[in-house]
Amino acid sequence: MIDTHRHKGLRQKLVNELKTKGITDHRILQAFKDIPRHYFLEKTFADWAYKDVAFPIDADQTISQPYTVAMQTTLLDVQKSDKILEIGTGSGFQACVIYHMGAKIYTIERQKKLFDKTETLLHNMGFGNVRTLYGDGFEGAPRFAPFDKIIVTAGAAEIPLKLLDQLKPNGIMVIPYGAGSTQMMLKITKNIDGTLQKEEFGQYRFVPFLKGVNA
Repeated sequence: MIDTHRHKGLRQKLVNELKTKGITDHRILQAFKDIPRHYFLEKTFADWAYKDVAFPIDADQTISQPYTVAMQTTLLDVQKSDKILEIGTGSGFQACVIYHMGAKIYTIERQKKLFDKTETLLHNMGFGNVRTLYGDGFEGAPRFAPFDKIIVTAGAAEIPLKLLDQLKPNGIMVIPYGAGSTQMMLKITKNIDGTLQKEEFGQYRFVPFLKGVNA
C-alpha cells in the first residue's frame, strides 16, 4: 500500500470540498486528511476514493459518498469516551473515521467475504483496534451493549427495535430510514425515560439494510 504526495493532495482537495458543503468539525476533516481512503478501493479505482461520490465495492455494496460519511459522523456527535456500534462495516472507512476521533468502535458486517477482506485491511493499516464482528445487524451486539451511539450505514425500511434496546439513555442513533430508493436521515435520541426524539436531516441513498447473514 502506497500513499503518495499526489494522494495527500487529493485528500486535501476533498477536505476543502467537504468544508464548502458545510462540514465544520475539525476532527472529522482531520480524519479525512489523515486516512488514505484509496486503500479501501481496488488499485485500478484509487482516484475514485477522492471524488465526492459513492462507489461499488465487493458483495454488491458501496463505499459511501465522503459527504455522507462526514454528515452521519457529524450527527453522531462523536466523543472520545464513546462506545459506538456501527451496522454495516462495508469497506471499513466509516469505522476508521470514528476510531480516528478517539471513540471505541464495534462494527458489524453481514457479508462474510466483505467481512474477511475488511478485517484484514484494517489490521494491515494499523486499525486493528476497530472491533469487527460478523453477524446480523438487526440483532446488534448485545454482548457489548449498551452503546453510547449507534450508526447504521444501510437504508432501513423499519427501525430495528433491538438496536434501540442496546442504546444507553441519552444515546444517539443515526439511521437512514425509508423503504423507497432514497431514505430520510434520522437522528434518534433516546431520552432518560425511554421515549424517542426524532430529527430529520434530508434524503440520502443507501444499499438496503437486510436481515440475516450471507456466508
